[in-house]
Amino acid sequence: MVFAPRSCAELLQRQEQGDLRVCTALAFRSRVEASGLEQAYADTDVVAAGSCSFTDQGQLWLSLGPSDPPLRLRQARLGGVSTSGGFGAGELCLPLGGRASGERRLGGAQVLDALLAGEEVPLELQGEGTTLHPRRELQTTIQLERLNQARLLLARGISENGVVAVSSSEGLLASPFGGLLGPFGNALFNGSGARSIGMTMPGLHQLGAGSAVLVAGAIGRVLGPGSGHQPQTRRQPSGHARAPGAAVALSVELACLQRHWIRPCWFEGHGAALLVAIAAPVLLLGERQAAQAAVPDSSLEAPVLDFSIPRRIRPGFGTVSYRELLAGRIQVDGQQIPAAPACSLSLGDSLTELLAEHLRDGRFPLPAQITPLSQQGRLHPLEG
Repeated sequence: MVFAPRSCAELLQRQEQGDLRVCTALAFRSRVEASGLEQAYADTDVVAAGSCSFTDQGQLWLSLGPSDPPLRLRQARLGGVSTSGGFGAGELCLPLGGRASGERRLGGAQVLDALLAGEEVPLELQGEGTTLHPRRELQTTIQLERLNQARLLLARGISENGVVAVSSSEGLLASPFGGLLGPFGNALFNGSGARSIGMTMPGLHQLGAGSAVLVAGAIGRVLGPGSGHQPQTRRQPSGHARAPGAAVALSVELACLQRHWIRPCWFEGHGAALLVAIAAPVLLLGERQAAQAAVPDSSLEAPVLDFSIPRRIRPGFGTVSYRELLAGRIQVDGQQIPAAPACSLSLGDSLTELLAEHLRDGRFPLPAQITPLSQQGRLHPLEG
């Protein structure tokens, strides 16, 4: 048996005929273990991969209707959260993050949840006051169904790999992953290993601009390289990243999101964030894609970083396998410590199953050709 190469056109035709062979990333690895890579490749056209992680790197982009007299937006409060305008006469950009205001724990993530629930959200606007836009203030309410355009923009919607956070300091440390007990009392990891997109598709090479992904039950699109995109990161011989690596930015319509897979949250000492499930298809076009999608959790690694040191480059303690992480215990600095996911494995798995179903019945589009993600990118630190 040989690895006969496939084309996007061939897979697209199979999908149109209802013959597309799809399974999840975890199921594909089980097939490889049971019958070998060649047979698993012969039985599988597309692998569905996904995860559900926390993020505060994004914003809501809302297009407001005109007022009478006209108002040129400069500052605003939406649902009690301050934001700004200046992106057009009625364009509002609300960051996902936010900090506590008195007893209130509010950010763009909480406002998004209120909009998705169909609530009327209070809106306060301040205008610039020009000849053509004389209005200076407006107080009203908005609902998602009354917005002209409303999109969720995720600056770092998908990244190749995650990190493992620990603390070497005494006491409880607030972090973007949750509370870290030090010294080395626990570990929190935000990658989901073999089930994830980045560990099934190293380099995210099939996710170029315009590629379709499933975001909280809705079809979204890749905008291009995302925040912190570093495709030239350290890699294993298999090609899998040993650090977060490549990243893509995403865009999706708010009206199509399903609340089951997108939830607001709050990290004490850090602020608001969004738990969002994202899944994407990995096309098995040849042996290389199949071999990379077959690597198990025991051979996939994540870096262990000390979050008690607030520096751009944090001290590291090597890498640990996802098999150890998912088993709940890892060894750091010579001692065994408990590890827990700072992500939802169950929500990620359920969205991945939905993607596999939609691929089979044609509700999720396969690409007519692969648009590769840029493999150029590095971080340029701010000096000063």
